[in-house]
Amino acid sequence: MLLRLDEPKLLSDIVAVISDLVTEVRIKVNKQGMSIIAIDPANVALVSFKLPSSAFSQIEVEEEILGISLDSLKNVLRRASMGSSLFLQTEENNLKIQIQDKIKREFHLALIEIEAEEKTMPSLEFSCKVEMSSVDLAEVIEDCSIVADSCSFVAKENSFTIDAKGSLNSAKSLFSSDEVKIDVNQGEKGKDIKSKYSLEYLQKFIKAAKLTEKTSIGFSSDYPLKLEFKTPRMELAFVLAPRVETED
Repeated sequence: MLLRLDEPKLLSDIVAVISDLVTEVRIKVNKQGMSIIAIDPANVALVSFKLPSSAFSQIEVEEEILGISLDSLKNVLRRASMGSSLFLQTEENNLKIQIQDKIKREFHLALIEIEAEEKTMPSLEFSCKVEMSSVDLAEVIEDCSIVADSCSFVAKENSFTIDAKGSLNSAKSLFSSDEVKIDVNQGEKGKDIKSKYSLEYLQKFIKAAKLTEKTSIGFSSDYPLKLEFKTPRMELAFVLAPRVETED
């Protein structure tokens, strides 16, 4: 396997986001590009990442699975600056990483065995889909985290609200259909679509906001949430289980 990436900061930023959720991953590399699907240790969230072959200036591979520590990979990728070229190559039981700019640097990371079934992105059907500014979503999530540990996503045909309520304090942000794109299924129009999610996880996901101008949100009442960050150069998505309230 030999890969060359002339914009290593993209991969560095994505690995940094994913490493907040999982510590070890199986990276699949084939002629279509590079991909990761992983579930966090608590089985609450899933992350899916794809870097297509078009993102690489050189790709020579059939198919390989690389088991690797994301903390180690993250720390090496941080050493690549703007204008660097990144080369990834497998050698025996190691991943050789070369960073070429003014200085030619070389790192070797041990590949590790990760016992896990191959995961796939679950097939989810949503009552509502919202597309909004990534920056705005990040600001709202941070607002909510000040007052509570979870927040509710609420959608109607012409409005989308994110609110959080703590024992004493609350926060709420309301968007109209003029400000965000709201698509509610025909059968759900006239109803409130509402689900609650952990802010601890949302704060981790929203670090990806710097990667894209827009974020796509999919959810239904008391149903998993899907956040998607897409550009022609990459796809990053998160799925989060809902927080269901239990009565005392």
